[in-house]
Amino acid sequence: MKYLDIKSITELHEFFRYDKPLHPLITIVDMGKVDRTYREPDVAYRLGMYAITLKKVDGTFKYGRTNIDFAEGTLLFAAPDQVIMPDPSNKVEGWGLFIHPDFFNATAKGHQLTQYSFFGYDFNEGLHLSDGEKMVIEATLQNIGKEISNTLDTHSHQLILTNLELMFSYAGRFYDRQFLTRAKPANDLVQQFELLLNDYFKLDSLVNLGLPDVKYFADRLNRSPNYLSDLLVKYTGQSIQVHIHRKLIDKAKHLLWSTDNTITEIAFDLGFEHPSHFTKLFKSKTGQSPKSYRVMN
Repeated sequence: MKYLDIKSITELHEFFRYDKPLHPLITIVDMGKVDRTYREPDVAYRLGMYAITLKKVDGTFKYGRTNIDFAEGTLLFAAPDQVIMPDPSNKVEGWGLFIHPDFFNATAKGHQLTQYSFFGYDFNEGLHLSDGEKMVIEATLQNIGKEISNTLDTHSHQLILTNLELMFSYAGRFYDRQFLTRAKPANDLVQQFELLLNDYFKLDSLVNLGLPDVKYFADRLNRSPNYLSDLLVKYTGQSIQVHIHRKLIDKAKHLLWSTDNTITEIAFDLGFEHPSHFTKLFKSKTGQSPKSYRVMN
């Protein structure tokens, strides 16, 4: 597989055979005007920038190892270094907003905008917009386009950031709506997570495995860690870590009640390398040390 790294807005425009960029660090591209006739199907490219795209594609794109169908139009957020393999025969409509990391990193506010969790979603977890939601998102895009087209001044950077913040805030709201309108698959995913969690803590000992993390569950449920975390918070009001700690404390209580194992042995059996860490966590969750809990119960 051949890879082509695109590290700047200028290189992106050259790759797309698009007009010269109006701003060195941010650009809006009409995806229907991108020249694809010269591309080789077996070449993948990596964007060294943030990308927000709304595309309708006659065919599929391959993002990483996943084929994505954009027939209905999907809003996608991508952090730098995503690998994309387009089919040069595809007919594409829509737009792409591309932002170099230096644009965000120039200010604390800009850096904060890169922390939105949906930048860590997989491409099959894109945002499906209603017509009304699309109009809202594209209104902010138009404002950004006006600022890019204007002569840059001391206000330009801040005004673009303000509109990006507005776009991302609306995207967060619309993702919440998507979680709710797709309640059946979301509830199924929550139940599958609970089953995996229960099965994990049914093991006699976690010495070799240690405590599970978000990635452990995300991999088994075919979701990104960010998406799974956000979905669980939306439907249960608790983070994955809270769920893990709850199950851990339940098992710890059982072992303290039903065995004569020492606190150190129980800590090791629960996957803790240092017993003091287990004691600290147990006390923070129950208000008692493991020793005190055993004596009083």
